[in-house]
Amino acid sequence: QVQLVESGGGLVPAGGSLRLSCAASRSIFSINTVGWYRQAPGKQRELVATIATSGSSTNYADSVKGRFTISRDNAKNTVYLQMNSLKPEDTAVYSCNAKDFYGRAYWGQGTQVTVSS
Repeated sequence: QVQLVESGGGLVPAGGSLRLSCAASRSIFSINTVGWYRQAPGKQRELVATIATSGSSTNYADSVKGRFTISRDNAKNTVYLQMNSLKPEDTAVYSCNAKDFYGRAYWGQGTQVTVSS
């Protein structure tokens, strides 16, 4: 089992920045990948970014490339999502997902990000 706790959401004006954190309850080396997903009202959940817990492999949705950066701090068992140049369409509940080497997936409770125009 892995517990994930997100933090860092909030209300920001368009063009602003936020940094989301996803803290895992155990070493992220026991996890294969960590990703951020988001779901806006009335829309399907979509992948925002993923990072491998070893090496440097990252993946981004086209809509956030060049604006968002996913990173990790292995010592703190934490994955971050730095979000810059935020747009109103980035408004959503952002959730952290971890997949272990057995294919099991774990989710955090989510954090609300609201970007005002």
